[in-house]
Amino acid sequence: MNRAPPGPLNDAHPAPGPLSDFHRAEMTTAVWTHLLALRQGEIAPLPPTLGPGEAAAVALYAPIARRDHDARILGQIGQSLDGRVATEAGDARDVSGPDGLAHLHRLRALVDAVLIGVRTALLDAPRLTVRMCPGPNPARVIIDPSGRLPDAARVLAEDGARRIVIQAVPRPRAAGVEVITVPRQGDWIAPDRILDALAERGLRSALVEGGGITLAQFLEAGLLSRLHVAVSPLIIGAGPQGLTTPPVALLSEARRPPTRVFGLGSDVLFDCDLAAG
Repeated sequence: MNRAPPGPLNDAHPAPGPLSDFHRAEMTTAVWTHLLALRQGEIAPLPPTLGPGEAAAVALYAPIARRDHDARILGQIGQSLDGRVATEAGDARDVSGPDGLAHLHRLRALVDAVLIGVRTALLDAPRLTVRMCPGPNPARVIIDPSGRLPDAARVLAEDGARRIVIQAVPRPRAAGVEVITVPRQGDWIAPDRILDALAERGLRSALVEGGGITLAQFLEAGLLSRLHVAVSPLIIGAGPQGLTTPPVALLSEARRPPTRVFGLGSDVLFDCDLAAG
């Protein structure tokens, strides 16, 4: 399956200056209407003049919304200044500020599917729905190799959106829940096999939302085209990290993807272009 990223945005989606600049993104009704139309593969005209914040919002979200390119897989982390996603006791409720949460909901609305690992589904009981902006709910995909997720899990609740469980065991599921059985590769299910299975079912763009282990698996497999790291101005001191990957011995060996920085209001977003880096 070809997952090459698209080329630079066209003139209708201006990039807001050099990658190292800081841009304050401003979401307006006109811009969001345009982005939802892009998600449907349609063309929706933008206002003849955009303010700097509106242009930044278009440049941030248009690469995710567009459907005139091969499959795009996005990773998202919301974390504190010291890189934590929760306290040691597991409290993750207010790690992201209100604007960081709104950003996450916009991402959900612009992709075909949102993916999480079973541990996140069990510990956080997420809904994975779009509530902080207008837009469709994505398909909810839970990676559950051993079939641990109970049928009564919140993420499997019937609400009209597709619900998919990817597992390596022949465990039956409730009516309406799609089951994709994929063999294990070691202790996990290979990320490329997961994406291929979703693409076969018409789900070509995906948001890998959590947890950190799941996100790291897709990152290490080279399957993420973008990574969004939303940083909220709080210091937790201890607790799980948002992303844990194999360490490097020298900083010269570290990944340094081209990155744009956007102000979202309560949070600061690092938009990392992994395909280019």
